[in-house]
Amino acid sequence: MADYPQSAIPSVRVTVLGLGAMGRALADALLRGGHPTTVWNRSAGRDAELVAAGAIGARTVSEAVADADLVIACLLDHASVHEVLDSVAASLAGRVLVNLTSTEPAGARELADWATGHGIAYLDGGIMAVPSMIGQPGSTVLYSGSRQVFDAYRPVFELLGTAEYFGTDAGSASLVDFALLAGMYTMFSGFYHGAAMVRTIGMRAEEFGHRAAAWISAMTASLPEAGAQIDSGDYTTVVQPLDFTKAALDAIVSASRDAGVDLDIIGAVRDLVDRQVAAGHGKLSSELMFESLHPPAVAVRGE
Repeated sequence: MADYPQSAIPSVRVTVLGLGAMGRALADALLRGGHPTTVWNRSAGRDAELVAAGAIGARTVSEAVADADLVIACLLDHASVHEVLDSVAASLAGRVLVNLTSTEPAGARELADWATGHGIAYLDGGIMAVPSMIGQPGSTVLYSGSRQVFDAYRPVFELLGTAEYFGTDAGSASLVDFALLAGMYTMFSGFYHGAAMVRTIGMRAEEFGHRAAAWISAMTASLPEAGAQIDSGDYTTVVQPLDFTKAALDAIVSASRDAGVDLDIIGAVRDLVDRQVAAGHGKLSSELMFESLHPPAVAVRGE
Protein backbone atom coordinates (compact mmCIF):
# COMPACT_ATOMS: atom_id res chain seq x y z
CA MET A 1 0.00 0.00 0.00
CA ALA A 2 1.24 3.47 -0.86
CA ASP A 3 1.09 6.70 1.13
CA TYR A 4 -2.36 8.22 1.16
CA PRO A 5 -3.20 11.75 0.00
CA GLN A 6 -5.26 14.02 2.21
CA SER A 7 -8.91 14.30 1.18
CA ALA A 8 -10.91 17.48 0.70
CA ILE A 9 -13.69 15.73 2.64
CA PRO A 10 -13.76 16.73 6.34
CA SER A 11 -11.89 14.16 8.36
CA VAL A 12 -14.09 11.40 9.82
CA ARG A 13 -12.79 8.90 12.35
CA VAL A 14 -13.81 5.53 10.96
CA THR A 15 -13.58 2.06 12.45
CA VAL A 16 -13.77 -1.05 10.27
CA LEU A 17 -14.72 -4.24 12.10
CA GLY A 18 -13.82 -7.38 10.15
CA LEU A 19 -10.74 -7.71 7.97
CA GLY A 20 -11.63 -10.35 5.46
CA ALA A 21 -10.79 -9.46 1.87
CA MET A 22 -13.73 -7.03 1.68
CA GLY A 23 -13.08 -5.41 5.05
CA ARG A 24 -9.44 -4.81 4.13
CA ALA A 25 -10.50 -3.26 0.83
CA LEU A 26 -12.94 -0.93 2.62
CA ALA A 27 -10.30 0.17 5.13
CA ASP A 28 -7.79 0.70 2.33
CA ALA A 29 -10.23 2.97 0.44
CA LEU A 30 -10.95 4.99 3.59
CA LEU A 31 -7.24 5.46 4.23
CA ARG A 32 -6.78 6.57 0.65
CA GLY A 33 -9.53 9.10 1.27
CA GLY A 34 -7.53 10.59 4.12
CA HIS A 35 -9.71 9.45 7.02
CA PRO A 36 -8.21 8.25 10.33
CA THR A 37 -9.08 4.56 10.24
CA THR A 38 -9.06 2.05 13.06
CA VAL A 39 -9.27 -1.64 12.19
CA TRP A 40 -10.11 -4.76 14.16
CA ASN A 41 -10.42 -8.43 13.35
CA ARG A 42 -11.34 -11.40 15.52
CA SER A 43 -8.17 -13.28 14.55
CA ALA A 44 -4.86 -11.44 14.76
CA GLY A 45 -2.50 -10.61 11.91
CA ARG A 46 -4.80 -9.38 9.17
CA ASP A 47 -4.22 -5.72 9.98
CA ALA A 48 -0.44 -5.69 9.41
CA GLU A 49 -0.42 -4.11 5.95
CA LEU A 50 -3.10 -1.59 6.87
CA VAL A 51 -1.28 -0.58 10.05
CA ALA A 52 1.93 -0.17 8.07
CA ALA A 53 0.02 2.21 5.79
CA GLY A 54 -1.27 4.30 8.68
CA ALA A 55 -4.31 2.55 10.14
CA ILE A 56 -4.65 2.06 13.89
CA GLY A 57 -4.82 -1.59 14.88
CA ALA A 58 -7.17 -2.20 17.81
CA ARG A 59 -6.72 -5.20 20.09
CA THR A 60 -10.37 -5.29 21.23
CA VAL A 61 -13.73 -4.23 19.88
CA SER A 62 -14.11 -1.79 22.77
CA GLU A 63 -10.81 -0.18 21.85
CA ALA A 64 -11.79 -0.10 18.19
CA VAL A 65 -15.04 1.80 18.65
CA ALA A 66 -13.94 4.08 21.49
CA ASP A 67 -13.16 7.17 19.40
CA ALA A 68 -15.02 6.42 16.18
CA ASP A 69 -17.48 8.78 14.51
CA LEU A 70 -18.48 6.05 12.08
CA VAL A 71 -18.32 2.29 12.67
CA ILE A 72 -18.49 -0.02 9.65
CA ALA A 73 -19.17 -3.71 10.30
CA CYS A 74 -18.10 -6.10 7.55
CA LEU A 75 -18.35 -9.46 9.27
CA LEU A 76 -19.29 -13.03 8.39
CA ASP A 77 -23.05 -13.02 8.89
CA HIS A 78 -25.95 -11.61 10.91
CA ALA A 79 -25.12 -13.68 14.00
CA SER A 80 -21.51 -12.48 13.98
CA VAL A 81 -22.66 -8.84 14.06
CA HIS A 82 -24.40 -9.50 17.37
CA GLU A 83 -21.48 -11.57 18.65
CA VAL A 84 -19.12 -8.66 18.03
CA LEU A 85 -21.32 -5.68 18.89
CA ASP A 86 -23.65 -6.74 21.70
CA SER A 87 -20.93 -6.31 24.30
CA VAL A 88 -20.15 -2.74 23.16
CA ALA A 89 -23.69 -1.53 22.55
CA ALA A 90 -23.43 1.05 25.34
CA SER A 91 -20.22 2.43 23.83
CA LEU A 92 -21.93 2.78 20.45
CA ALA A 93 -24.75 4.92 21.82
CA GLY A 94 -24.76 8.27 20.05
CA ARG A 95 -22.51 6.95 17.27
CA VAL A 96 -23.21 5.79 13.72
CA LEU A 97 -23.18 2.11 12.72
CA VAL A 98 -23.15 1.03 9.08
CA ASN A 99 -23.60 -2.69 8.59
CA LEU A 100 -22.04 -3.89 5.34
CA THR A 101 -22.17 -7.53 6.38
CA SER A 102 -24.15 -9.69 3.97
CA THR A 103 -27.42 -9.72 5.93
CA GLU A 104 -30.91 -10.87 4.96
CA PRO A 105 -33.58 -8.15 4.89
CA ALA A 106 -35.21 -9.49 8.06
CA GLY A 107 -31.83 -9.48 9.78
CA ALA A 108 -31.15 -5.91 8.66
CA ARG A 109 -34.49 -4.80 10.11
CA GLU A 110 -33.77 -6.62 13.36
CA LEU A 111 -30.38 -4.92 13.62
CA ALA A 112 -32.00 -1.54 12.94
CA ASP A 113 -34.43 -2.14 15.82
CA TRP A 114 -31.53 -3.28 18.03
CA ALA A 115 -29.58 -0.13 17.16
CA THR A 116 -32.54 2.14 17.83
CA GLY A 117 -33.02 0.50 21.20
CA HIS A 118 -29.43 1.35 22.12
CA GLY A 119 -29.45 4.90 20.77
CA ILE A 120 -27.30 4.03 17.75
CA ALA A 121 -27.88 5.65 14.36
CA TYR A 122 -28.08 2.79 11.84
CA LEU A 123 -27.64 2.29 8.12
CA ASP A 124 -27.59 -1.07 6.35
CA GLY A 125 -25.80 -1.74 3.10
CA GLY A 126 -25.20 -4.20 0.30
CA ILE A 127 -21.91 -4.19 -1.60
CA MET A 128 -22.24 -4.76 -5.35
CA ALA A 129 -18.54 -5.35 -5.98
CA VAL A 130 -15.70 -7.73 -5.33
CA PRO A 131 -12.88 -6.49 -3.07
CA SER A 132 -10.60 -5.44 -5.93
CA MET A 133 -13.35 -3.14 -7.24
CA ILE A 134 -13.80 -1.12 -4.03
CA GLY A 135 -13.01 2.54 -4.66
CA GLN A 136 -12.84 1.91 -8.41
CA PRO A 137 -15.30 2.66 -11.25
CA GLY A 138 -18.01 0.01 -11.31
CA SER A 139 -18.21 -0.41 -7.54
CA THR A 140 -21.65 0.34 -6.08
CA VAL A 141 -22.84 0.14 -2.49
CA LEU A 142 -26.57 0.14 -1.74
CA TYR A 143 -27.83 1.70 1.51
CA SER A 144 -31.09 1.88 3.44
CA GLY A 145 -32.05 3.03 6.91
CA SER A 146 -31.32 6.45 8.36
CA ARG A 147 -31.54 9.12 5.67
CA GLN A 148 -29.77 11.55 7.98
CA VAL A 149 -26.78 9.21 8.27
CA PHE A 150 -26.67 8.61 4.53
CA ASP A 151 -26.72 12.32 3.72
CA ALA A 152 -24.19 13.23 6.41
CA TYR A 153 -21.63 10.58 5.45
CA ARG A 154 -22.26 10.23 1.74
CA PRO A 155 -18.88 11.77 0.81
CA VAL A 156 -17.23 9.01 2.86
CA PHE A 157 -19.43 6.32 1.32
CA GLU A 158 -18.55 7.54 -2.17
CA LEU A 159 -14.92 6.60 -1.47
CA LEU A 160 -16.06 2.95 -1.49
CA GLY A 161 -18.14 3.14 -4.67
CA THR A 162 -21.22 4.84 -6.04
CA ALA A 163 -23.58 5.25 -3.09
CA GLU A 164 -27.30 4.61 -3.70
CA TYR A 165 -30.06 5.09 -1.13
CA PHE A 166 -33.19 2.91 -1.06
CA GLY A 167 -35.27 4.40 1.74
CA THR A 168 -35.78 4.25 5.46
CA ASP A 169 -36.68 0.53 5.56
CA ALA A 170 -33.35 -0.95 6.67
CA GLY A 171 -34.06 -4.18 4.77
CA SER A 172 -34.49 -2.58 1.34
CA ALA A 173 -30.82 -2.37 0.37
CA SER A 174 -30.13 -6.01 1.16
CA LEU A 175 -33.29 -7.07 -0.70
CA VAL A 176 -32.10 -5.27 -3.85
CA ASP A 177 -28.63 -6.71 -3.30
CA PHE A 178 -29.94 -10.26 -3.03
CA ALA A 179 -32.29 -9.78 -5.99
CA LEU A 180 -29.35 -8.74 -8.17
CA LEU A 181 -27.33 -11.67 -6.89
CA ALA A 182 -30.24 -14.01 -7.66
CA GLY A 183 -30.08 -12.87 -11.28
CA MET A 184 -26.31 -13.29 -11.33
CA TYR A 185 -26.27 -16.78 -9.82
CA THR A 186 -29.09 -17.93 -12.10
CA MET A 187 -27.18 -16.59 -15.12
CA PHE A 188 -24.02 -18.44 -14.08
CA SER A 189 -26.04 -21.60 -13.45
CA GLY A 190 -27.42 -21.37 -16.98
CA PHE A 191 -23.86 -21.06 -18.26
CA TYR A 192 -22.84 -24.15 -16.29
CA HIS A 193 -25.76 -26.06 -17.81
CA GLY A 194 -24.78 -25.02 -21.33
CA ALA A 195 -21.14 -25.88 -20.71
CA ALA A 196 -22.22 -29.33 -19.55
CA MET A 197 -24.19 -29.82 -22.77
CA VAL A 198 -21.37 -28.84 -25.15
CA ARG A 199 -18.82 -30.94 -23.29
CA THR A 200 -20.45 -33.95 -24.99
CA ILE A 201 -19.11 -32.70 -28.35
CA GLY A 202 -15.68 -31.90 -26.94
CA MET A 203 -16.06 -28.12 -26.60
CA ARG A 204 -14.06 -26.66 -23.75
CA ALA A 205 -15.95 -24.65 -21.14
CA GLU A 206 -13.62 -21.71 -21.77
CA GLU A 207 -14.52 -21.62 -25.46
CA PHE A 208 -18.19 -21.86 -24.60
CA GLY A 209 -17.66 -19.05 -22.08
CA HIS A 210 -16.47 -16.68 -24.81
CA ARG A 211 -19.53 -17.50 -26.90
CA ALA A 212 -21.91 -17.24 -23.94
CA ALA A 213 -20.48 -13.90 -22.79
CA ALA A 214 -21.12 -12.27 -26.18
CA TRP A 215 -24.59 -13.79 -26.55
CA ILE A 216 -25.81 -13.06 -23.02
CA SER A 217 -24.44 -9.50 -23.12
CA ALA A 218 -26.44 -8.86 -26.29
CA MET A 219 -29.62 -10.29 -24.74
CA THR A 220 -29.43 -8.38 -21.46
CA ALA A 221 -29.96 -5.09 -23.31
CA SER A 222 -33.66 -6.00 -23.48
CA LEU A 223 -34.10 -6.40 -19.70
CA PRO A 224 -35.43 -2.86 -19.03
CA GLU A 225 -38.01 -3.31 -21.81
CA ALA A 226 -39.06 -6.66 -20.34
CA GLY A 227 -39.29 -5.04 -16.93
CA ALA A 228 -41.52 -2.28 -18.29
CA GLN A 229 -43.92 -4.89 -19.67
CA ILE A 230 -44.00 -6.73 -16.35
CA ASP A 231 -44.71 -3.46 -14.52
CA SER A 232 -47.58 -2.72 -16.91
CA GLY A 233 -49.21 -6.10 -16.30
CA ASP A 234 -50.16 -6.14 -19.99
CA TYR A 235 -48.70 -9.17 -21.77
CA THR A 236 -50.65 -8.79 -25.01
CA THR A 237 -47.80 -7.01 -26.81
CA VAL A 238 -45.85 -10.03 -27.93
CA VAL A 239 -42.26 -10.30 -29.11
CA GLN A 240 -42.01 -14.01 -28.38
CA PRO A 241 -45.14 -15.91 -27.32
CA LEU A 242 -45.12 -18.47 -24.56
CA ASP A 243 -46.02 -21.24 -27.03
CA PHE A 244 -42.79 -20.55 -28.92
CA THR A 245 -40.74 -20.40 -25.70
CA LYS A 246 -42.31 -23.67 -24.53
CA ALA A 247 -41.37 -25.42 -27.77
CA ALA A 248 -37.80 -24.13 -27.45
CA LEU A 249 -37.49 -25.18 -23.81
CA ASP A 250 -39.01 -28.59 -24.48
CA ALA A 251 -36.37 -29.12 -27.16
CA ILE A 252 -33.57 -27.91 -24.86
CA VAL A 253 -34.79 -30.25 -22.12
CA SER A 254 -34.82 -33.15 -24.56
CA ALA A 255 -31.34 -32.32 -25.85
CA SER A 256 -30.07 -31.99 -22.28
CA ARG A 257 -31.54 -35.35 -21.34
CA ASP A 258 -29.93 -36.97 -24.40
CA ALA A 259 -26.61 -35.39 -23.42
CA GLY A 260 -26.90 -36.86 -19.92
CA VAL A 261 -27.17 -33.42 -18.28
CA ASP A 262 -29.38 -33.08 -15.21
CA LEU A 263 -32.46 -30.88 -15.54
CA ASP A 264 -32.24 -29.07 -12.20
CA ILE A 265 -31.70 -25.70 -13.91
CA ILE A 266 -33.40 -25.75 -17.30
CA GLY A 267 -36.25 -27.92 -16.02
CA ALA A 268 -37.19 -25.24 -13.49
CA VAL A 269 -37.34 -22.61 -16.24
CA ARG A 270 -39.50 -24.88 -18.39
CA ASP A 271 -41.87 -25.33 -15.45
CA LEU A 272 -42.43 -21.56 -15.22
CA VAL A 273 -43.55 -21.53 -18.85
CA ASP A 274 -45.65 -24.68 -18.55
CA ARG A 275 -47.77 -23.19 -15.76
CA GLN A 276 -48.82 -20.26 -17.91
CA VAL A 277 -49.37 -22.34 -21.05
CA ALA A 278 -51.49 -24.81 -19.06
CA ALA A 279 -53.57 -21.83 -17.91
CA GLY A 280 -54.32 -20.97 -21.55
CA HIS A 281 -51.87 -18.09 -21.97
CA GLY A 282 -49.72 -19.55 -24.74
CA LYS A 283 -50.37 -16.69 -27.16
CA LEU A 284 -49.24 -14.04 -24.67
CA SER A 285 -45.75 -12.66 -24.20
CA SER A 286 -43.10 -14.87 -22.61
CA GLU A 287 -42.59 -12.20 -19.92
CA LEU A 288 -45.72 -13.74 -18.36
CA MET A 289 -43.32 -16.34 -16.90
CA PHE A 290 -42.77 -13.73 -14.18
CA GLU A 291 -46.30 -14.30 -12.86
CA SER A 292 -45.50 -18.00 -12.31
CA LEU A 293 -43.26 -16.86 -9.46
CA HIS A 294 -46.37 -15.59 -7.61
CA PRO A 295 -45.03 -12.10 -6.86
CA PRO A 296 -47.10 -10.33 -4.19
CA ALA A 297 -49.48 -7.60 -5.28
CA VAL A 298 -47.85 -4.43 -3.98
CA ALA A 299 -47.56 -0.88 -5.28
CA VAL A 300 -44.62 -0.49 -7.67
CA ARG A 301 -42.21 2.31 -6.73
CA GLY A 302 -42.67 5.36 -8.93
CA GLU A 303 -46.35 4.82 -9.52
